[in-house]
Amino acid sequence: MRKFWFAYLAKAVIVFPGGYGTLDELFELLTLAQTRKMRKPLPMVLFGTEYWKHVVNFEELVRHGTIAPADVELMFRTDSVDEAYDWIVLRLAEHALGQPGPML
Repeated sequence: MRKFWFAYLAKAVIVFPGGYGTLDELFELLTLAQTRKMRKPLPMVLFGTEYWKHVVNFEELVRHGTIAPADVELMFRTDSVDEAYDWIVLRLAEHALGQPGPML
């Protein structure tokens, strides 16, 4: 129930390096987005590119055919607070207003 409310109330998610709980919550959200069980757009940022590159090799999952190439686009990976902010604002503006708006 906690994960349901976590996803239900969120407008965007920034995931920082973590352990099993972090991975569990990330994959729950990715699965809901991938299978379109969650209809609302939920921008997801993975913060810490080196960490995520070593912990989960999404490109290998694509290569092995376990996820589609489009599934990698469900999240944005960065090390920059400014990039994360700009990407989230752009995605929220696209979905809330139907078109990209100016950066705040």
